[in-house]
Amino acid sequence: MLKLEYKPYTLDFKFEAGTSRGVMTKHEVLFIKIHDTSNPSVVGYGEIAPLPGLSEEKYDDAEEVLKKIQVKVGSCNTPTNMGDCLDLAYKLCPEGYSSVIFGLETALLDLWNGGKKELFKVSIPEGKQGIPINGLIWMADKESMKDQVKAKIEQGFDCIKMKVGALNFKDELEVIEFTRSVFDGVLRLDANGAFKNNEALKKLNELEPFNIHSIEQPIIPRQLEAMQLICRKSRIPIALDEELVGVTDRSHRVELLRFIRPSYIILKPTLHGGLASCMEWISIANQMEIGYWITSALESNLGLNAIAQFADYVNAPGHQGLGTGTLYQNNISSPLSIVSGSIFYDPAIEWETIF
Repeated sequence: MLKLEYKPYTLDFKFEAGTSRGVMTKHEVLFIKIHDTSNPSVVGYGEIAPLPGLSEEKYDDAEEVLKKIQVKVGSCNTPTNMGDCLDLAYKLCPEGYSSVIFGLETALLDLWNGGKKELFKVSIPEGKQGIPINGLIWMADKESMKDQVKAKIEQGFDCIKMKVGALNFKDELEVIEFTRSVFDGVLRLDANGAFKNNEALKKLNELEPFNIHSIEQPIIPRQLEAMQLICRKSRIPIALDEELVGVTDRSHRVELLRFIRPSYIILKPTLHGGLASCMEWISIANQMEIGYWITSALESNLGLNAIAQFADYVNAPGHQGLGTGTLYQNNISSPLSIVSGSIFYDPAIEWETIF
């Protein structure tokens, strides 16, 4: 028989994190732990971290559904394999609560693997190799963004991802031009849907000379014809992110990617239905020869650890978006660290007690 407990936690940013949707100073999450009442010393941990303005579910709604799951889980037994862990999370949680499913999946996988925060049989927890990641440049004034770029270069990143869409476009072009004058690595952009439909292609044409690897979500989602046109005409590869939120049926996923034909999809387990759901997106993308990478969504180090191990498990290609663990003043202390543009796990370092 399983028992689930949870603890609300507020993550405080070290700075005002700016995007085209506004500025964030804190992030409300729920930590959960699951154990079998016959063996309470082995505990699996997970994190539920819905993102305001992006997640289908709100924080309060996630907490209410979690209270109901606390009752339901009492009649369940400890899963005996990975498939059972993923299936049980899906059965316990109603549709539309992506962050809750992800938290349940990770807690159950952790429990099944002995409560060591090692969710998959992968190499990263052994500390022998890291996962290459992009260095994230947050929206700010021009000079602050240039300083962020210089800092990422000094830290050894060979892939930079820059938020665009909040400043005057001429100012953003100036920052990008500066970046290209000092950085010859992979440069990704993320508009978070900030471009207007009638301006998107013009802006993309102006960005094209700067050798942009890709741009995420240039216009707001649910404008399929407009997005298809942009993907067809843009000389910069287009990546879908917010467009994938809430698309849960496999046939609808196939239809969406077949119609829009993006170059990439960006998968965030917290937003895109959890781990099993992201595996399905990957399967569909591979069949259509659409690229992908895995990204965290402002989780603490607990969620980041799970997503990093998942990226290792699916052998995600290229640079992943796994650097958000350094954003918070009061993050959970963990074995994770970022060295020379890659995320590493040091098994000699112990996790902070969560609760």
